[in-house]
Amino acid sequence: MTVPRRTALPLDLSRVKALLFDVDGTLADSDNAMTDRVSRLLRPLRFLVNEARAAAFSRKLVIAAESPGNLLLELADRVSMDHLIARFLERRAARQSARVLPVIPGIPDMLAALHARFPMAVVSARNNLTTLSFLRAHNLDAYFSLVVTSQTCARTKPFPDPLLFAAQTLGVPIENCLMIGDTTPDVRAALAAGAQSLSVLCGFGTQKELAHAGTQHVLPSTADLAEFLR
Repeated sequence: MTVPRRTALPLDLSRVKALLFDVDGTLADSDNAMTDRVSRLLRPLRFLVNEARAAAFSRKLVIAAESPGNLLLELADRVSMDHLIARFLERRAARQSARVLPVIPGIPDMLAALHARFPMAVVSARNNLTTLSFLRAHNLDAYFSLVVTSQTCARTKPFPDPLLFAAQTLGVPIENCLMIGDTTPDVRAALAAGAQSLSVLCGFGTQKELAHAGTQHVLPSTADLAEFLR
């Protein structure tokens, strides 16, 4: 069955009073880090395929795995098993505490520019430990009034719960919040909650699938946000 395309309303910047940020692919350079990891696994086969082709294949594999991964997390949420996955990932992260994802270039300057203008929160499907470790490692935690992770609410994105919690805690009506993310669950969560949605192409999502999900605007990178909102 063909999923009908959502008809997106134009993004209304005059409504934006608070910013909600995803982490993976939005603040953290997760997709490139995962691509590099897959490329390293393929090095024993370099006599069969050159480095450029291996890198291209690795990126396609990482992008292709993103949608099934999101579906698995959504199904786990529906049957109330997501807390088990979050605990497993947190224990694994504790054993790999030295590994911190790189930040997307331009993100610190962008957040510094917007910090004085908007209350900002992180709304991530990551667990507490890795989310806070990333923010602190790159000195980004001071920019956010609130950090919402997969363990904050009973359900995480693409459900609206974490966005509604963030808006209530910030004291900003949800219709005045802008959700910034790189995947379709970010878009779906924003629209389900009643927030506006802005997508970025520096992560896992493609322009076609983000538009199909109903995002209201697409930027090449989250780093472009300060200039866009100016």
